[in-house]
Amino acid sequence: MEKIFRPSPKSFKNTFCVFRQVLPDRIAGMPVQYDSQSGSKYYYTKEGMYRLSNHWGRLANSKWRLEQMEPETESKFKIGFASWDEFYPDNAEEELYYLDANYEKGTVNYQHRNNPNYDKKAILRTSFATAKRIKQIRNLFELTSWAKYFDYDDIDELRKEIIEELIFTNKTLEEIKREIQ
Repeated sequence: MEKIFRPSPKSFKNTFCVFRQVLPDRIAGMPVQYDSQSGSKYYYTKEGMYRLSNHWGRLANSKWRLEQMEPETESKFKIGFASWDEFYPDNAEEELYYLDANYEKGTVNYQHRNNPNYDKKAILRTSFATAKRIKQIRNLFELTSWAKYFDYDDIDELRKEIIEELIFTNKTLEEIKREIQ
């Protein structure tokens, strides 16, 4: 009989991870190895972790995000998978995060510097500074009132120009707006 793989619970403290949504058949027949007080269920394999949950984001002392399937599934409970090498260290002091914008969807997310896709072009920031920039970028995507002070032909091009500066420089939003006007 094969021994059940079980990592140390401490190995998840202060981590950042992006899980990819998978279908329920991936965990069919697998035993639940940890059942949290908040209702999340955890399944461990030698390759990584499956998590069944209805809440993602900040979890106690970790930041775990779910990249959902397209089209999105209707269930509130989603199953995510992450391999063990996708859990990265997290803390409030170090500049660990960079921003990644999707202009087609009008979204922005933060990624960890240890992510193999990081090209070292986007500026690294602390958690707090990253959260501040995310809020600014989301406002640029969602609102249009800010654009009335600019002379522009295409708001999407203007939006992209400002967002790129927020991602790839340390200039403040006010400095960027002044330079563009």
